[in-house]
Amino acid sequence: MLDAGPAAEGWSDQCWTPARIAEVVRRRFGVAYTLAGLDLLLHRIGWSVQVPSRKATERDEARIAVWRDEQWPVIKRRRRTWAPGSASRTKQAKG
Repeated sequence: MLDAGPAAEGWSDQCWTPARIAEVVRRRFGVAYTLAGLDLLLHRIGWSVQVPSRKATERDEARIAVWRDEQWPVIKRRRRTWAPGSASRTKQAKG
């Protein structure tokens, strides 16, 4: 099933993601897994995360540099708020 690649299941690229695999399992077998549960199952049958050995030929280093220099600082700046944040829903942050 997974050996045929994501294109065989209707995705345009050749990258399996846990969410895609979970969707295929749900469609084919009618079983829903959490991403963590699916990760455990895949490791049990010998599948693991793979990282590309080389960069894509379509990669445009100049555009990446422009984005990193112009867009990333704007995105990073947006995180600042008027008050300190807190992950706790029950306890207010002290500031």
